[in-house]
Amino acid sequence: MAEPSDAIGSKEGRFNAFQRTMLHWNDLHPYNAVHVVRVPKVLDLARLRSAVNATLEVHGLAGLTLNLERGTYRYLGGPADCQLEIISDEYSSLCAEIERQLNTAFIQTERFSPFRFFVAPEHQSFFLGLTYFHPIADAESIVRLMQNIIDAYHQRAKPDSNSIDLYPARSDGLWRQSPSVLVRKLSALPALVRNMRTSCRPHYRDAQNLHNGFALFSLEPKLLPCLIETTKSWRITLNDLFLAFLMKALSPLAISRTRARRRRNLSVGCIVNTRKDLAVESERAFGLFLGSFIITHELPEDISLKDLARDIRQRTRAIKHARLYLGPPLEMSFGRWLLPLFSTERRKKLYQKHYPLWGGITNMNLNSLWPQPDGQASIDYFRAVSTGPVTPLVLSITTVREGINIGLTYRSTVFSTEQIGHVKGCFLENVQQLEPHP
Repeated sequence: MAEPSDAIGSKEGRFNAFQRTMLHWNDLHPYNAVHVVRVPKVLDLARLRSAVNATLEVHGLAGLTLNLERGTYRYLGGPADCQLEIISDEYSSLCAEIERQLNTAFIQTERFSPFRFFVAPEHQSFFLGLTYFHPIADAESIVRLMQNIIDAYHQRAKPDSNSIDLYPARSDGLWRQSPSVLVRKLSALPALVRNMRTSCRPHYRDAQNLHNGFALFSLEPKLLPCLIETTKSWRITLNDLFLAFLMKALSPLAISRTRARRRRNLSVGCIVNTRKDLAVESERAFGLFLGSFIITHELPEDISLKDLARDIRQRTRAIKHARLYLGPPLEMSFGRWLLPLFSTERRKKLYQKHYPLWGGITNMNLNSLWPQPDGQASIDYFRAVSTGPVTPLVLSITTVREGINIGLTYRSTVFSTEQIGHVKGCFLENVQQLEPHP
């Protein structure tokens, strides 16, 4: 039997498992993501609008059509006419606009634009925000698109129609997985089920409410060298350390698990960029190439940050060695088979009951994707992503030069504003308590 093709001719593509699942999530609540770049140059609105539309037009991204029944998509090309909504550059206005964008659906007509733009002028700089329909692209694709737009704005380079491949060959379907990866994933499923059955469930005051709240905070540039030295000293990765920070911050909010007889663990998730594993030509591939894994820990009250981070490292090392983060197509295919069996109301409760995660992280180092020249004013960058029905809190962590920006998206029916303030405060406190290494 011939393998299904992931590319259907030169002008149509097929959604992979992650994208198909995101499309199902989008049926329940808008599943969007937002990237914001701060450009150290006085805003010329007409030039910026021209750069945005010229870039989209040259790349063929002006219009999108979806065939949900067949699971295919096609970019229609043609002239682009995206508007730039102007907002205030005040911190509260910027966060409010990001929150609004996360909760505003893209209307899927026969031809629609999967992008929206907004701009916040400052005195000698400006913020450019890009909201996108998340099922079509991952963060790396959007970073490269933003880079092309800013290069066009600075007139450093004209948009190049050959710089983006809209229909890259897919290699993440179940039928394309290495047999050893599938065997290892199937072998790991009983442990995953056991972890989920022993994990504390977050309390949803209203399971039908999927509204996303948003907050933004940053780590001072002087803290990054300390974080890096800590990871070397503890023999962990920066991602392991961020997961430990998140679990420590969430632990006091899951205090009910300490009195529980069975559900005493706390589980969080992590998104993984799988382009290298799938041999994708990263610089050109426009699409979504993601994997994920879950960390579950009992998190005793007296456990130190160092011991927790090392426990997490043991688990992530095993996950990476077995490449279990490539396994989500198996889980998601099963989930998509189940979803049509439930009403919309029950779908919204399905994950919180059977997949009780408290939070997750998506970690990106912008320095490796968009290097900034030394001796020149550099950009700043931060992100936000919808929580979806699975995870009630997501940290979008972006390293830019010597700084780290963290967009915190949360389900307002699970976490109050005061609780989110606690999560931010606890995260920052744990970072600042790390002793600098000589």
